[in-house]
Amino acid sequence: MLMNAEKRKLDAEKITVEHTDSGQYIDIGSLRVRLSKPYELPFQWIGHKDVVNQLKASWHSAFDGDLPMSPRIIGKPGMGKTVLAYAAGKALGLPVYFFQATSDTHPNDVLVTPVVVETGKDSSRVEYVASPLVTAMIVGGICVFDEGNRMQEKAWASLAPLLDSRRYVDCVAVGVTIKAHREFRFVATMNDDASCFDLPDYIKSRLQPQITLNAPDRSEERRILEANLPKTAPAILDYVADFLDLAHQSDEALSVRDGVNIAHYAGKIYEFERESGRTMDPGEAVVLAVEQILGVRQARYIKQILWNERES
Repeated sequence: MLMNAEKRKLDAEKITVEHTDSGQYIDIGSLRVRLSKPYELPFQWIGHKDVVNQLKASWHSAFDGDLPMSPRIIGKPGMGKTVLAYAAGKALGLPVYFFQATSDTHPNDVLVTPVVVETGKDSSRVEYVASPLVTAMIVGGICVFDEGNRMQEKAWASLAPLLDSRRYVDCVAVGVTIKAHREFRFVATMNDDASCFDLPDYIKSRLQPQITLNAPDRSEERRILEANLPKTAPAILDYVADFLDLAHQSDEALSVRDGVNIAHYAGKIYEFERESGRTMDPGEAVVLAVEQILGVRQARYIKQILWNERES
């Protein structure tokens, strides 16, 4: 760590990125720093178009000098917050980087971290690695700061100057201040549940606007299920979409992920029985899947749907 070195100030747009077979690197004085890799994921956003537009609008620069905002996406776990952020970033044609926040994340983890690399049987060296956040700052990409309210205040404090008009971070580990590329964009996703920390006010005031992601309606849920499980029997997907719709009408906090898991397992049950030479009603496969994934109590909604079908 460069404890006594004079702190350098670098503008990301003036940093030369070297591309090699083993990755991307930058040189900071005599130090070589490896950059993180962007993600290419098979994510497709199917759902509320308005929230996509809200996110893109918060990042938009309407005129020269108009800085992008750093929004936060709030919602229950499994609602698709990460998918939304990724899809919006890719729509801008920029590389997308993910940083997974945890309760034991330290300031260096968020910025530049020294890592011991084995170079031989009895030898090793220290390599400096830029976090996905710092990499996005340097190359001009999107940083999706996932589950940000699981991170404690000490780590958030290191990001305060990045999230306001200064747009820089102090990387103490390498003795450098890095100013973000003008194309750099930031978004934090945050779960709305009791297991998370409250953000300090000085960070919350910087993470604006707040974009709330609610449960999709029945038609959107059905399309999401089909996009994730294109090989699953359509009857299974129909029953799961109806089940989620009825549960939401009763204010049950079920997520998109719950629906995908139920449909996935119900499809497996249904196909396993069919390939074994046995016949199983797709609705009963969904009942079994709901009972084993969410519990017997939640199965009352799909049972009600099946009962209404038989009575009509």
